Amino acid sequence: MSSKFSLQAIRNIGIMAHIDAGKTTTTERLLYYSGKLYRMGEVHEGTTQMDWMPQERERGITITSAATTTFWKEHQINIIDTPGHVDFTVEVERSLRVLDGAIGVFCAVGGVEPQSETVWRQADKYRIPRLIFVNKMDRAGADFFGTIESIQDKLGARAIPIQIPFGVEDGFEGIIDLVTHELLTFENAETGEEVRVSPIPDEYVEETEHYRELLLETLAEEDEKFMELYLDDHNVAPEEVYAAIRRLTIANKIFPAMCGAALRNKGTRPILDAVVRYLPAPDEAKPVMGIHPKSHKEESREVSDDDNLAALVFKIMSDPFVGKLSFVRVYSGTLKNNMVVYSGNTGKRERILKLLEMHANDRIEKDVFHAGEITGVVGLRSATTGDTLCDQHHPIVLERIEFPEPVIRMAIEPKSKADKDNMMKALDRIKGEDPTFRTQVDSETGQLIISGMGELHLEIIKDRMLREFRANANVGKPQVAYRETVKETAEGEYEFDRQASGHGMYAAAKVCVEPLPRGSGNQIVSRVKRKDFPKGFLEAIKQGIHDSANTGPLGGYQMIDVKAIIIDASYSEDESSELAFQMAGASAFKNACRKAEPLLLEPIMEVEVTTPEECLGDILGDLNSRRGKIKSMDTKVNSRIVRAQVPLAEMFGYSTSMRSLTKGRASYTMEPAFFEAVPDEMQKQLFQAY
Repeated sequence: MSSKFSLQAIRNIGIMAHIDAGKTTTTERLLYYSGKLYRMGEVHEGTTQMDWMPQERERGITITSAATTTFWKEHQINIIDTPGHVDFTVEVERSLRVLDGAIGVFCAVGGVEPQSETVWRQADKYRIPRLIFVNKMDRAGADFFGTIESIQDKLGARAIPIQIPFGVEDGFEGIIDLVTHELLTFENAETGEEVRVSPIPDEYVEETEHYRELLLETLAEEDEKFMELYLDDHNVAPEEVYAAIRRLTIANKIFPAMCGAALRNKGTRPILDAVVRYLPAPDEAKPVMGIHPKSHKEESREVSDDDNLAALVFKIMSDPFVGKLSFVRVYSGTLKNNMVVYSGNTGKRERILKLLEMHANDRIEKDVFHAGEITGVVGLRSATTGDTLCDQHHPIVLERIEFPEPVIRMAIEPKSKADKDNMMKALDRIKGEDPTFRTQVDSETGQLIISGMGELHLEIIKDRMLREFRANANVGKPQVAYRETVKETAEGEYEFDRQASGHGMYAAAKVCVEPLPRGSGNQIVSRVKRKDFPKGFLEAIKQGIHDSANTGPLGGYQMIDVKAIIIDASYSEDESSELAFQMAGASAFKNACRKAEPLLLEPIMEVEVTTPEECLGDILGDLNSRRGKIKSMDTKVNSRIVRAQVPLAEMFGYSTSMRSLTKGRASYTMEPAFFEAVPDEMQKQLFQAY
């Protein structure tokens, strides 16, 4: 590898957590200590580098994942700061897909919160090695060991402290390093740059020995090489401890846990050392596997400049200066300016106009990016999120990224004719950036409907339309994005026989539909026994069924968890066409669904409310009135945590009601869980309303 840093000296990491756990504050400190920033930005002041969008700075939350590159002790660290709000979980999903390691930030008071659980599961899916940073140790009610226990119980993760706190709450002053057996305090309150190393105070010696022994025993239990050293001599050298922690972290057998208070600049500097010591280089992570787009055989790529190109587009962004900007992870080979690349997904060739090293919304132009690096690419006109860039003579398609379906929608219309073009341009660009954002035209009303992951998601999109694209629009009230399915098995058929421009159009199809378990998605299979039946006509029937499934027979909602079986079909040698079979397939499917007792489904949300003890009864009563099912209740520092499953339709306006019941002292989080049948009475009321 010919770049300044060898492959072994690169780290691609993400910062992930529940909203308000301190991800962005932690990231700002890491960038400051590594020399990337000359001044630490603050979320509450709206001065952070990583939260650069106006909407992020106004709300004090991360909306879009921001990438940056920094350097520490002869290592290049590529960092992605991800959102913590559930409405923007797509940003976490696509970032984790291309990262080699991550830092999970947890609040020392809140412990494992709903979105921190969600992002941890996402990281589990991609088997990403992680470090744990327990933040806000200076807050009232902070509990490092309680948070570690919560991580072990709720996430099933083997969180092992490699540090313990020196002091707690207002008395939190530093950390005790269990590997080096030293006390670290951070003397300069403004920056925390001066790390003072001292002997461990007598009153902490016993506790330190207990947790150090626990660390060493865990390493010996999981790592044979370390076990031999440990049995020979319990005073194992720090370098051997570091090496064992690294091996087990990369193998996802343990998750080293640290602590600190990022806002007070205490404990964040050692995170940089831990990233370099314990998280994997690109060639130590999972192998790069894909399939050949034509033969569909599995292929692999070495993480090396010398292998054929394989790179994944994991994010698209509209930039006011360069236009369409694609974020790309290079897995093998190199990307160069003016290079022609091939999309394994679409079969199209495209030219790279610029390569950019990203720092939030700033960038530096570079001539080449090597295997293991993350870059911004200008010039990819047709690439979408999840596309693979490769060599045309050695094509490969890497695993695509799966995204959740939208659960909320609203009608939108331009305020004037002048706004119409800007609005459509804005929606097209945003849809290209965000795979969880959808648009469609209501077949009955002709209204344009936008769909997303939550009220905040759609609010941000509306705000971006106005600010970035100068498109004024009126929006309706948020509505639930219902789904439809079938309860029974039924058959339907349709014969399409028309005259068009003097030519006959004929097609006949017979389709059977069956219900599938929730979460299965839709399936289309053929059981047509005629071997001479044209394959193109069969594919046309499938396309017709696929299109028809977008509008169910009850309310025109998308159909899910339905198996469609093409039982029979007939054609005319002279008058059949693919268009005719699309129409026949769509109508036969629709007829079958009408007979199969169609069912309306509604999204059910996982809701977690943190409330003062004295307001618990009011909160429970309110959730029950919203058709909520209480799943569990926990006690946490003079408050109660209520977990419930509630239909999304009942959660509109909940924040106002909750604040009123608790005088603003409670908070809640909500995320999609699953779809469930709407009660019959509710279904009747819903359709009467329309």
